[in-house]
Amino acid sequence: MATAPLETVLRRDGIVVAAALVGLTALAWVYVLLLAADMDMGGMAMSDFRMIPAGIGIMAPALSPWSGMEFAFVFAMWAVMMVGMMTPSAAPMILIYARLGRQASVEDKPFAATGWFAAGYLVAWTGFALVATLAQWALDRAALLDSTMTSASNVLGGGVLIAAGIYQWTPLKDVCLAKCQSPFLFIQQLGGFRHDAAGAMLLGLRHGVYCVGCCWVLMALLFVGGVMNVLWIALLALLVLLEKLLPFGRWIARAAGVAFLAAGVWLLFT
Repeated sequence: MATAPLETVLRRDGIVVAAALVGLTALAWVYVLLLAADMDMGGMAMSDFRMIPAGIGIMAPALSPWSGMEFAFVFAMWAVMMVGMMTPSAAPMILIYARLGRQASVEDKPFAATGWFAAGYLVAWTGFALVATLAQWALDRAALLDSTMTSASNVLGGGVLIAAGIYQWTPLKDVCLAKCQSPFLFIQQLGGFRHDAAGAMLLGLRHGVYCVGCCWVLMALLFVGGVMNVLWIALLALLVLLEKLLPFGRWIARAAGVAFLAAGVWLLFT
């Protein structure tokens, strides 16, 4: 009798995990929208100041060095933005992991292993967020970003677009995308379901690393269209989702690569 409630929960694991992923994604997007609104108000303010993405109207002199607080807020912005952009495309992998956990008859905490797997995946993107924060700091110090955190240089913007276009056609992109498109095969190739925290988190981290390898250059395009441009963020997130979920996602990636390459060349010569 004691196992009946557990079995009921396990049968509904897909619903529970999907609801958690939807909630996590929604919270991340609410935060991004809050920051975007904050940045819009900052853009209407004095040009000698820059807006710190905190959602509470904090500004700093445009030419002043970054403080530790500003670095932390920018890092939080990138980390939460990655959660909002990447969780939907990772959902099939996470849901399959939860299903494998049910089939393995995990006892006690049926969702713990899935939670650790998702955490490992997000750790990989948190690492990327740190790199992106350092890149933004360097670009800001070089006066290559404007007050909206968008490239202020056609050379920089065109170069990033061309790099993104070329990368979409590389073998590394192919390998990483293939790992993301075949969740069940990926898990089985790495030893199958792991019920322990360390094993599940490591497996999620490895998946996250492949995902970063697949999409990092697309995230770099945020510096071209605007780090806080909500429409641009949504379009890039949609592109990532289509690349991973559709059977012809590889051709979508290549078509996008051609578009990025053409846009980069155009930007360089305007």
